[in-house]
Amino acid sequence: MQQALQIKQLTVIGVGLIGGSIARALKDGGVCEKVVGYGRNAKNLDRALELGVIDAIDMDVSSAVKDADVVVIAAPLGAMADLFRKINGYLKPGAVITDVGSVKGRVVGQARENLKDCLSTFVPGHPIAGSEQSGVDASHPELFKGRNIILTPLQETDAIALAKIRCLWEAVGANVFEMEPDHHDQVLAATSHLPHLLAYTLINTLLKVETSEEIFRFAAGGFQDFTRIASSDPVMWRDICLANQHAIIEMLENFEGDIKRLSQLIRLSDGDALLELFSSAKKARDQHIVKDEA
Repeated sequence: MQQALQIKQLTVIGVGLIGGSIARALKDGGVCEKVVGYGRNAKNLDRALELGVIDAIDMDVSSAVKDADVVVIAAPLGAMADLFRKINGYLKPGAVITDVGSVKGRVVGQARENLKDCLSTFVPGHPIAGSEQSGVDASHPELFKGRNIILTPLQETDAIALAKIRCLWEAVGANVFEMEPDHHDQVLAATSHLPHLLAYTLINTLLKVETSEEIFRFAAGGFQDFTRIASSDPVMWRDICLANQHAIIEMLENFEGDIKRLSQLIRLSDGDALLELFSSAKKARDQHIVKDEA
């Protein structure tokens, strides 16, 4: 753990699964002295205070950030631009801002437009961690241990601010990488966004089947594993689709072509081609993913 990082006040905007887990991890690690929580849901903030995830509540976002050393924005993508506008000009000198959104190109554009007074201390980030659960009750301090976090610093990003956010993520046990924002969005469209959309679509497809009740009743473990992510927050995934539209459409069109080819092979009873397709996929997954799971 990076003991050099010390945060007197951390302000978390959006105290849910990710924001709450960051607060828990930093407090448990002795990195953070005080956590102030801001959000639109007073009941959720009260619960976070009750659980000890945060130490204080502030329902005015500009007031919530004014004494912060680090601000973590863990709010929905659709709320980013408005939050940037509201905190712009209210942070103390040297305060660092980061976010946890899973789309970076849109966030970077909104920051350049609305976070002008403190753009140099904004470090966009995305932890590749989470679950289908949401809310502060689902948060836990071990969420980021051994997981990857991608930072997408701007050309304007100050080196000291970048180093501080890197230390923050290392302090909670994450592996930190850097990417260009657009490249991040292409990668995540393939590895995260497309699988979630497929899970949502599969569930909706089966709902239209006449025997859907039996289908869900007798679903085996593989079905449950594949569709687990369809229990994720629909608002968050609506925002992701709108924010990463181009890259997601490209991946959907690629997948559509492969599904059509698969359908044709089955229709033609082409067992050799099917075996080759499945063997290729198994080899790739065993090589790139199974070793990581071990």
